[in-house]
Amino acid sequence: MAYEKIPDSVIEAVLKHHDIVETVGKYVHLSKHGKYMKGLCPFHSEKSPSFTVTPEKGIFYCYGCGKGGNAIKFIEEIEEYSFPEAIRIMAEEANIPITWSGSQERQQSADGGDRDTLIEAHELSVKLYHYLLMNTTHGQTALQYLRNRGVTDKQIDHFMIGYAPPEWDTLTRFLEKREYNLALMEKGGLLIAKQDKSGYIDRFRDRIMFPIWNRDGKVIALAGRMLGEGQPKYLNSPETMLFNKSRNLYNFHHARTAMRKSRRIVLFEGYMDVIKAWSAGVHNGVASMGTALTEEHASILQRNVEEAVLCYDGDNAGQAAALKTIPLLERVGLRVQVAMLPRGMDPDEYIEKHGADAFMRETIEHPVSATKFRLLYAKKNHILLEEEGQKNYLLEAVGIIAVLDSPTEREFYLKELSREFDMSLDSLKQDCFDRRQQLQKMKPQRDNNDNSWNNGRNENRENRRTSSAPPVLPAYQVAERKLLAQMLQDADTANTVHQKLGEAFNVEDHAALAAYLYAYYAQGHDPDVSRFIASLQDSRLERTAASILMTDDDIPFDEHLLADYVNEILKVPKFREIEQMKEAMVRAERSGDMLKAAQIAIEMNALERQLKGRQDDRF
Repeated sequence: MAYEKIPDSVIEAVLKHHDIVETVGKYVHLSKHGKYMKGLCPFHSEKSPSFTVTPEKGIFYCYGCGKGGNAIKFIEEIEEYSFPEAIRIMAEEANIPITWSGSQERQQSADGGDRDTLIEAHELSVKLYHYLLMNTTHGQTALQYLRNRGVTDKQIDHFMIGYAPPEWDTLTRFLEKREYNLALMEKGGLLIAKQDKSGYIDRFRDRIMFPIWNRDGKVIALAGRMLGEGQPKYLNSPETMLFNKSRNLYNFHHARTAMRKSRRIVLFEGYMDVIKAWSAGVHNGVASMGTALTEEHASILQRNVEEAVLCYDGDNAGQAAALKTIPLLERVGLRVQVAMLPRGMDPDEYIEKHGADAFMRETIEHPVSATKFRLLYAKKNHILLEEEGQKNYLLEAVGIIAVLDSPTEREFYLKELSREFDMSLDSLKQDCFDRRQQLQKMKPQRDNNDNSWNNGRNENRENRRTSSAPPVLPAYQVAERKLLAQMLQDADTANTVHQKLGEAFNVEDHAALAAYLYAYYAQGHDPDVSRFIASLQDSRLERTAASILMTDDDIPFDEHLLADYVNEILKVPKFREIEQMKEAMVRAERSGDMLKAAQIAIEMNALERQLKGRQDDRF
């Protein structure tokens, strides 16, 4: 996608206003480590901090996943914005006027225009449905239903709940009157084409309507709840260019502030649960929409919170859904807990029966651990009044506990089992140890190194990978990185390297960075690594630049070191040429052409002497 021409002055103003530490700090808890700030990476799961911010350079870099860049790039990555979108949002926050050409059209393509038109149509549709609910006789039955369910007018306004009347073409006529393209409205999920293709009808009829917002608070879809009898009870918009149910969570934009402040999310199953819980004080609640939680949902949550509380229905289906959701969230590194509800009750019903205070006190504020929930879920599948039932439950429970990495956690739950069933703790430990041994045998051989039951240490494999020493780079690559690090911070060095080396870097990305840097200084810019990175608009080069800038070097940089680096870089093509000569000489000898082999040997020796003679060259 071609980027808009955004003035350099705007980019510079955005970077000046948005301090890298403050920008990242809204999403990541940072701790000071010398001249760096460190924290857990928001882009991948980790237990040991590998995410580093350098305030003096205005950049971030993760040694674990390789993401890096400036404050603008961080917002692009964390919010999944394009470069122009990130600039626009950050400029608005800084009260910087958005006046550049094309600023109102993120994409001049037809698709970009269609998206904007559909969002506008969705926003108008929500206002229409809300008006029909609150101000017309058509909506009285739906309004009374909501009030009977304990939904206040304030909540109705906050969540913009509405009502779609039973007529076939209420919204169709509304949109047609405002000259919207009805074919596009069908494509966007608001209308349905008639079977005979003679026109369009409303998708939603005789339903209570719930808007679905994107992360920026724009309406991108709708959900309708049937008022009377009929199926489906809930009807969502289909997937469109605006709406992907596997990537969107209901109420996410409302919940963002609270979830980031608390680093905690509460997951519900339905819209009404979220709405009623909001009134009870749960302002960090979201729900998936007509689908089980997906890996994409989990990834979105992982970037915003550290802990997830599942508050699913208390019936069998709800508890089974919670059991499936727990490992999905654990895989992305979230701590998972479960808010327990009485059997057969959903959050909405609990609040209605016991009140908001009890809901917060008894469920949300005192959830059980994921392990405890698994044990409780397993227990109900066994008849504990019988010896066989007790034995089978204990064996299943030990299996659940055995997978825990922490020896302390394992002993805690084993002691609970020991007390509850009057069993020997030592026998339970032995069973648990045997189970862990079995689990180890099932893993690939390289992972069979966990003896944590005996020594109390179980280092997470991912952390070992993350914290392991970086690979040793060839000398020429080190030289290129060292040169570029200095060039990024000093225009005179860049000018000297341009004269002596040009773009003859051996690593493709290094050569590209050098070319961009020469052009950057030629335009009259002063050294500013954050501003330079913003000019690249290439994710791979941005990461490479950030990685290079994280290199520490205690050796003072001078003209002799520069000469050494340049010589090291220039030697590489010669070494490669010598290798090719060696191969050619071997081929000549094998074919019996000894004269050709001798000629190649002479040329090769001359090239080797030339290389040796350059070892002490200085500028």
